[in-house]
Amino acid sequence: MYDAIIIGGGFYGAVLALYLRTQRQFAGVLLIEREAELLTRASYNNQARVHYGYHYPRSYTTAYRSRVNLPRFVRDFPFAVKTDFTKVYAIARRNSKVTARQFVRFCHEIGAEIEPAPQALKQLFEPKLIEDVFLVKEYAFDALRLRGWAEEELRRHGMEVRLGVRVTAIHGDVSTRSHSLQCVTAAGEVNHFTTRYVFNCTYSGLNQFGGDFTTTKIRLKHEITEMGLMAVPTALQDLGVTVMDGPFFSIMPFPARNLHSLSHVRYTPHLHWFDQAGVDPYQRLEQYAKESRVERMVRDAARYLPALLDVRQVDSLFEVKTVLVKNESDDGRPILFERHATLPNCYSIMGGKIDNIYDVLEKLDVESFSSG
Repeated sequence: MYDAIIIGGGFYGAVLALYLRTQRQFAGVLLIEREAELLTRASYNNQARVHYGYHYPRSYTTAYRSRVNLPRFVRDFPFAVKTDFTKVYAIARRNSKVTARQFVRFCHEIGAEIEPAPQALKQLFEPKLIEDVFLVKEYAFDALRLRGWAEEELRRHGMEVRLGVRVTAIHGDVSTRSHSLQCVTAAGEVNHFTTRYVFNCTYSGLNQFGGDFTTTKIRLKHEITEMGLMAVPTALQDLGVTVMDGPFFSIMPFPARNLHSLSHVRYTPHLHWFDQAGVDPYQRLEQYAKESRVERMVRDAARYLPALLDVRQVDSLFEVKTVLVKNESDDGRPILFERHATLPNCYSIMGGKIDNIYDVLEKLDVESFSSG
């Protein structure tokens, strides 16, 4: 009988396992990950941006929480945060959902640092298409260093980790308030584990379990996305750029590969569907053809930032991105934190950004747990 089993060995799952052991004094904690290593899926295959709120002028709550959480993330993970580059936000003249004046007012409202960019940086942009350019405070993280930290901390605290194991079903026993998890190893061996608490941190796989598990109440939408990894010219080497707010793009350092990531609101999402039990998003990703759209990203983005014509594509990261359907209109990124009504002590947890982990921990702080 484990006190808790965490399903999903991404950043959230690893932090949650350590939290239960060190902050809530859970003795028996098991972390199960279907991949061969920790932090290999969405924790790695993303833009590696540590948000400070600028990205969310249409969702005050998301923006403010990012502004609060960034300093905490930098404090807790300084070894994994890249700060030695210049980050700018540029506001498009046409089709932007926010003007330059509105953007400045929004930044002041959430308390995010902003100042006019120097002329040397403004000259990088096409003035006919860009209204204004601003210097901001925003960083990038190195997912490989976070993986190393997670592996070391889990080992140091004597945590049990099982890799290459997929949970296929969750059964609940109301009388004992416990759960039985059916798992399959990469070799096809079937195992069963019993626990008092289950924490489902599988991101896109939140609803892919049989047994007594029911889907989350909040509707989910999945997208197969492409993040281009680019070698950039000298003019962009120590620079991160976001052009917003609408069908625009970002290019910024990707520390784990010493490259830059390129994303485009129009071309990064390849296809989407609404979550349903029995349709495994990761299997759908595996079967997807993965034809790159980076050339189209570059061609469109270079109209605003001509230096992008000299970038070179090195690789692309394809992954499933999952969002809450209710936040599509405002681009908000609240956490999903749901305790299941039909399973005692079973939680599903998901965040859209790495700094959302602190919102999860605050939720857990007020939960009453019993390890006996």
